[in-house]
Amino acid sequence: MTERTEIPADESEIPVDPGHALVTPGSYLLELIPIPVTDLDRAKQFYVEQCGFVADVDVSPADGVRIVQLTPPGSYCSISLTTGLAQMAMEPGSQRGLHLVVKDIEASRAELIGRGVEVSETVDMGGVFYAWFADPDGNTWALQHMPWRK
Repeated sequence: MTERTEIPADESEIPVDPGHALVTPGSYLLELIPIPVTDLDRAKQFYVEQCGFVADVDVSPADGVRIVQLTPPGSYCSISLTTGLAQMAMEPGSQRGLHLVVKDIEASRAELIGRGVEVSETVDMGGVFYAWFADPDGNTWALQHMPWRK
């Protein structure tokens, strides 16, 4: 059985998370990227168990609608796996080249490979290093390492 999120009955039940960025006037925070998949449970399992993403939300707010929100470790931006929302419909596997910025690309590669993810060799693209992988539907991701970023 898929673990689902309990929806708070009242705003007072929502915990304050000091780790989230503040939404200030004039801000446009990119916080959610839709990932088109064929099987939400399979995709959720891949991203949580193999990629180490945190399962933030799994809700069915209406008949035929399901929203799964997952966050990469340390990220302010999450991904969304959905079904039943026409405005979010995309061809499964059509999302390309999403970047996950990492501190140590070889350690990150080794961690993903150890969890069963097929990750390419690291490539130096002029001082910026990349390694690529795909989810079960073929959506592609890039590990990106920029040595000058602290």
